[in-house]
Amino acid sequence: MPMTPEQATWFADVFNRLVANVEQVVLGKTHTIQLAFTSLLSEGHLLLEDVPGTGKTSLARAMAQCIQGSSSSRIQFTPDLLPGDITGVSIFDQTAGKFEFHPGPIFANIVLADEINRASPKTQSALLEVMEEWHITVDGIEHPVAPPFMVIATQNPIEQSGTYELPEAQLDRFLIKTSLGYPDHASTMRILEGAAIRSSDVTLPAVIPERVILEMIKHARTVHVDASVLDYISRLVDATRSVPEVRLGASVRGALSLVRSAKTWAASRGRHYVIPDDVKAMVEPVLSHRLVLDPEAEFDGVTASAIVGQVLLETPPPGDRAA
Repeated sequence: MPMTPEQATWFADVFNRLVANVEQVVLGKTHTIQLAFTSLLSEGHLLLEDVPGTGKTSLARAMAQCIQGSSSSRIQFTPDLLPGDITGVSIFDQTAGKFEFHPGPIFANIVLADEINRASPKTQSALLEVMEEWHITVDGIEHPVAPPFMVIATQNPIEQSGTYELPEAQLDRFLIKTSLGYPDHASTMRILEGAAIRSSDVTLPAVIPERVILEMIKHARTVHVDASVLDYISRLVDATRSVPEVRLGASVRGALSLVRSAKTWAASRGRHYVIPDDVKAMVEPVLSHRLVLDPEAEFDGVTASAIVGQVLLETPPPGDRAA
């Protein structure tokens, strides 16, 4: 059943309460927090490319604290981290005479994969199955994760020594890529005024129970998308594949991610239908990390964000096509 206007109004109200609650800890980053909750409610994952000390861990912890009954975990990725350190392992119980599965930190509602590019590709790949299929397989047995489930991965764009670049297949698993960045002057002053309080000591009040998040996820799926908007999304994705500077354009998964995130974004604005502006708001954070640029273009300083901006300018939205 499609979302009703009343449900859209309720969705936007709860969404804004969640964002405002997290803003008490992550100051001056309203848009990034909105993208984070959009990712969660679209059943997707978030990639934060940022320098250390910008509040990535605080964001993940605060999001989990907002939801009563939810849990969060933090995995520090290092070169010696093994896949079993993430997924968990089966240990032989001599008393029972059988192997018993001991779940790893991936079994949480919000998982912070800190500096994901510091682990080896073998360890990084341990996340591929659970990010796509919501379960992990150990010794041939599937172990599902409980919804809501989201991976917030971070990587440092400055230090490249001892890191392993995320392959395209893994980047494609992330619904949204964004950054927190440094706070503005006013937010920095507020942070410094509370320097005596450690961020880990701050506990946010739970705004809503876990069942409400699951209900919001179901409602987000039912937001109406007109055929003309779907055509617009298809043309945008096709355009990324024909830009000369792009070696590999956005995938079909990228197009589906754009639809899902645009639905949630529209609902967070109190609408039960998607308009072209919702798509425009989501194009850069959803598609830019999925583009593989030509090496010469990268050397010349061309960025994926600039390519996406160019595609947006050259692809007319539904209302402008007849004109």
